Order: sequence, then C-alpha cells, then structure tokens
Amino acid sequence: TVRDAAEDTVTSIIALANAHAVPALLCPVLFEALHSPEWRVKTLALDKLSQCAELHPRQISRLLPKIVPVVTSQVWDTKPQVTKAAKEALLSCCHTNINPDVAPAIPAVVQAICKPHDTSKAVDELKATTFVATVDASTLSILCPVLSRGLKDKLALNKRSCCIVIENMSRLVETPEAVAPFGPLLVPELKKVAENVQFEEIRDAALAALGALTTALGHASIDDAISSVMKEESERIEAEQRRIEEERAAEAAREEESRKKEEEERKMWREAMEAQRLLNVMQLKEEEEQKAEAKRKKEMAKKSTKSEGGKCQSCGLKKCKKSCLFASK
Repeated sequence: TVRDAAEDTVTSIIALANAHAVPALLCPVLFEALHSPEWRVKTLALDKLSQCAELHPRQISRLLPKIVPVVTSQVWDTKPQVTKAAKEALLSCCHTNINPDVAPAIPAVVQAICKPHDTSKAVDELKATTFVATVDASTLSILCPVLSRGLKDKLALNKRSCCIVIENMSRLVETPEAVAPFGPLLVPELKKVAENVQFEEIRDAALAALGALTTALGHASIDDAISSVMKEESERIEAEQRRIEEERAAEAAREEESRKKEEEERKMWREAMEAQRLLNVMQLKEEEEQKAEAKRKKEMAKKSTKSEGGKCQSCGLKKCKKSCLFASK
C-alpha cells in the first residue's frame, strides 16, 4: 500500500542520511510530524526517532535536552500505540547517554517519566548511584524531570532522597551552561522543601542541595541563584506571553483576511446570481415575444387566402382562376 511504501521510504532515508543531518534535518522533521492529528504519523515518527538513536547515538545524546520534553509529551496520548512508541523511543534515546553512572538507572527513570507513581523507585535507584563521571546537559535532561517531580512528593523521605541525588549530581556538573536550563525546574522546588518541610534533617539536605546547585549554576549565594532563576523564569514567561500575543494577533489578522475574502466571494456570488436572474428574465421575455409573434403569424395565416408559399388556398395557384372563390373581382 501507499502507507507501507511511505514507511519504507522514511526508513531508507534515515538509514542513508549522514550523521550531521540528524540535528539539522531529521529531528526537526520528526518533531514536526509529532504535531500531526493522525496517530499513525506520530507512531511512525517515534519509531524513526528510535532508529536514529540506534544509527547515530552520539548526535541523539547531544539532542536529549530537546528530545526528552518533546517525546514525554507523547506519553500521555490517548492512543495506546502512540504511548507505547513514545516509551520505546524515550528509552532508546536515553540509552545513548554516555554517562556510565546513570546507565543502570535509565530504565527506572524512563518508567517514572511514563508512570509518575513509579517516581520513588527511580529516585531510590539514583540515590544508590555513585556519581563519578562528569554530568552534562544530556544526563541532566534525563534526571531533572524525575527529580523535580520527586521534590513535589507528599512523603518527606522521597524529598530527602531527591535532595541527596541533586547534591551529588550538582558537584560533578560539567559547566554552568549545562545546568542553566534546569535551574528553574529545581531551584524553586528545593527552596520550598527548605522552607516548608517540618523535619530539620530534610531541610538541611535541601539547603545542601541548593548550595551545591547554586555553585553549579555559577552563583555566589543561594539568594543570587534564586533571584537569577526567578528573573529567567520571568523573562521566559514574558517571552511566552509575547509569543502568545503575536500568535493571537496573527490569528486575528488571518481571520480578518478570511472574513474579507469570504465577504468578497459572497458579493461576487450575489452579483453573479443577479446577472443570471436578469439573463433568465430576458430569455423568458424573448421566448414570450417569440411565442406571441408565432401566434400572430398563425392567426394572420388563418385569415389570409394565400398559403406560406403564396399559393391560393382554394385553387392552389399563385394567380387564381376566374372560377376560384377567392379570385379578385
């Protein structure tokens, strides 16, 4: 079928593509396909993302900060086929991460991303992990969503475990730029734990994690980190509001243009209908005139002594005999 041919074509293109095409061409196209309303398109895009992870693991590993949020959003799709493909794609992509410390916990972390009630199990596995290798943006993109969710857990012990993992992880962060995108995700939640939890031991763990994360972010103090994160968050919100306003303005402009076009089409349609009506009236009038003329000729023919050929209707000659009834006297 056409669908099978299309799938084979996509598979062949990805298999033949150069590694440098993954971030520049393949992933943007696959991300765009995930916005399709057709579930088969989403499923195929997720399957091909798994294929990219197998063929080009290094490029996919670098793109994990972009891939994880996009694929995670598909985990909650109403179609079970899309959900299954999203989980498999997320697992394949996360396995491209080169951090050996996190590798054993990746299945549990992916399971926690797909099923929030398994967050505590993933956090326990991460808590048992000894961080030795450098933690880069790729590793942070896998761990931070689960740790952020764990900090919101009702159980104080789970919050403490998350704080310990964040502290250990933050001490080995590669650069401040690597952890900067995840600051707004962790700093506010750590601040809430440090201020609101009633157990002093857990508050201390939160403060220690906040201090280590502050250092990783490149700030001199916790207050500076919080201020910076809040400023970044405010700027992000303002940028998002501007984007939404621009989209609304563009949508309003499109609707206005569509309305004007529709009005113009309606006007042209009314003019065409009016012209057609006038033509119908003229045609009807012409037909009536033709009928009246034919009737008049028929009446005249009845009253005339001559036929249409000019012959007499009595004797049949053009010039009547003297004996013809209609002969002129």
